[in-house]
Parts: sequence; C-alpha cells; structure tokens
Amino acid sequence: MAEETPRFGDPSLAINRVYTRKGDAGQTRLVGGQAVAKDDLRIETYGTVDELNAHVGAARLACLEQGLDALAADLKRVQNALFNLGSILATLPADVHPQQPRVDARDIAWLEQAMDAANADLAPLRSFVLPGGTRANVELHLCRTVCRRAERLCVRLARDTEVDAHAVAYLNRLSDAFFVWSRVAAAGDEVLWSPNEA
Repeated sequence: MAEETPRFGDPSLAINRVYTRKGDAGQTRLVGGQAVAKDDLRIETYGTVDELNAHVGAARLACLEQGLDALAADLKRVQNALFNLGSILATLPADVHPQQPRVDARDIAWLEQAMDAANADLAPLRSFVLPGGTRANVELHLCRTVCRRAERLCVRLARDTEVDAHAVAYLNRLSDAFFVWSRVAAAGDEVLWSPNEA
C-alpha cells in the first residue's frame, strides 16, 4: 500500500526559552507577526481552542485509566486536529501558507464516521443525561461544553473577519462527537435527568 502524502508541512520551530517579556504590555503576535491585544476576539477564540485541547488531554487519560484505549486514540487524533485549528485561527487569511496545518472536510468526515460507529452500539436515549457515572464521562462532557464555547466564539469572529471555512463546522461536529463519546465512557451507567428530583 502506498504511503499517503502528508497534508501539511512539519513544524519548523525551536522553543529554547518560554518567557520573552514581550507580552507584558498586554499584546501578543499572530503567526504573521501582527501585534494584537491579548483580549482580541481572535486570541480569545484560539485560546479557547487551546483550553479545549487541555480538557481533551484530561479526557484521554481518564479513558486510558478506564480501559477505553480505542477512544483514547481517537481523542489523541482530536488533540492534533485542535492544534491544527488553533494554527489557522492564529493566522490572518492573507498570511496562510498552503501547507499550514488546519482542519478540513476530511477531519469533519472522520468525526461523523466515528460518531456513527460509536452510536451503533449505544441504546437509544429516553431522557437527557447529566454528566456523571464515570470520570471519563464527566471529562468528555467538560470537553463538549468548552467546545460549544469555542464554536460560539468562532461564529462571532467569522461575523467580523474571514475565518477558515471548516473551522465552525469542525467545532460543531466535534461537540456532537464529545456527547456520543461521553455515552460510550458512561459504560452503561448513564445518569439520566429527572426533573422531579430537583
């Protein structure tokens, strides 16, 4: 079988020192070198994607501890895709390099296939669910909610400026995937919403 051609260029950076003191005045730089305020909507958007990636890392570890190795592998793939998404969100459209990492239609299709495969083994839901049951289930619900926030920010950013065409769709599909995966991680012990217990 022929080896696939890489979609993107390999990283070409060297991180020798973490602090630079350049952000002390409340500004940071985009991939193209433009200085922007640290509370700029673009920074808030890809910062939230970064936050989501950290939550996915926690969910991945919880899945490994629970013996859900295949799901943990899927989550590692998601972490790489989120880093790709952050890369493109941190770049103004005019500065995007053709081989710069990003999410695309293949990533969205993969999420849909992964959800369909997982859903095929799940019982139909008869109620909304509450986060709980297992640690991995809770971590994946946290991922879902942070993903929805990243999606909302990305939608806001797209109202003001050009945003990669697949960014919002990927986050939308990913939040659905987190819900399906949270059901897998509940291991048959889902906590159902019971409004009369309130």
